[in-house]
Amino acid sequence: MISQKAKYALRALVSLARIGRGETMVIGEISREQAIPKKFLEQILLELKRAGIVASTRGRMGGYTLLKSPEHITYGEVLRLIDGPVALLPCLSIIAYRKCDDCRDEGSCEIRHVFSRVAVATRDVLDKTSLADSLVATEVVA
Repeated sequence: MISQKAKYALRALVSLARIGRGETMVIGEISREQAIPKKFLEQILLELKRAGIVASTRGRMGGYTLLKSPEHITYGEVLRLIDGPVALLPCLSIIAYRKCDDCRDEGSCEIRHVFSRVAVATRDVLDKTSLADSLVATEVVA
């Protein structure tokens, strides 16, 4: 399950993707549009800024903007940044591998084999789905 923080980060990025690269949006506007608590959103946007996904400008025309086009920001990238590794079992994590405490042999672990397929499929979808894809999906539904 993804965290509320990751959901908020994705929703904020979708708002920024909707307005277009190079355009800015103030925190209050994102907060209202996406129903995200403003103080929490400030922390999330700061984290996204440190990661080079968004930039902020001050002043009258200030706000937040995407540094990359929506086609180049994937759900997988954002989830890993906010929540860490995308794995249901520690022994399947690419970034933070750890042997399961109760596992005798990973090679013959039936549970690991099933969740390995789930992990591969999940990573594939997350790493191939961009913010731009979610905008197209929203337009089709609306």
